[in-house]
Amino acid sequence: MAKNVAWAAFFSLVAALLQSTLFFRISLYRTVPDFALGIIVYSAYVNGAMTGQLSGFFSGLLLDFVSNAPLGLNALIRTVTGALAGLLKGTFFLDTVFLPMILCAAATLFKALMFFLLSLLLAGAVPSYSLAAPTLWIELLLNTLSAPFLFGLLKLFRPLLAGKGDI
Repeated sequence: MAKNVAWAAFFSLVAALLQSTLFFRISLYRTVPDFALGIIVYSAYVNGAMTGQLSGFFSGLLLDFVSNAPLGLNALIRTVTGALAGLLKGTFFLDTVFLPMILCAAATLFKALMFFLLSLLLAGAVPSYSLAAPTLWIELLLNTLSAPFLFGLLKLFRPLLAGKGDI
């Protein structure tokens, strides 16, 4: 399990760095897909809740260190997201198109909801998505459409990201 968590956190950090540098140059309305979130969802779904929440926590903590977010914000959101995605392990057959799209869309909406709730509790310290602005909806669309490709790419790294007997 420790190996899976470490690799998921590493892949999430690489994805976050690519998102903020390379993909940001080709963004739409300054919005890029959240590949790091997709990696956490994949790792959690194939390994279970414990690996999901640990992967989410460590990758979120790494993201907190490289971003301008308050320390612990990404760690909290990705820990809860990883735990919830991990609870679905074995519930559905992991097909190549629809389930990754549904999982990543749900994770994106959950992330937006968490940001909203935290912005209510910590007014001014935590940014929130505006429902009127296109940012959330474009990110939702990009995450949903890129999910099958991301999950397909991550399946190539199955020995690193999935525990024995998984997938």
